[in-house]
Amino acid sequence: MNNIFTKHPKSVGETYLQHLYHAMSFSCLLFSLSLKALVHAVLPFCYETAVSNKVKSLSDEMQKRKDDARREMEN
Repeated sequence: MNNIFTKHPKSVGETYLQHLYHAMSFSCLLFSLSLKALVHAVLPFCYETAVSNKVKSLSDEMQKRKDDARREMEN
C-alpha cells in the first residue's frame, strides 16, 4: 500500500523530510519573490527582471531534479 505522505517524495527521489525541506525552501523563495513583485508593481523601476529570471531558473531547477529522479528510478 502506498503511503500518501511518501508517494510523491519517492517519485522525485527524496525522502519525506528531504521533500519537506526542499518544498519549504521553495515556499520561502516564492514568498520573497512575491514581495519583490509587489514592490515592482508600485515602483516599476525596481526588480525589473529579478522575479521573472528567478522563476525561470527555479522552474529549470525543479525540472532537472525531476529528470534526475526519473533516471535514478530507471537504473
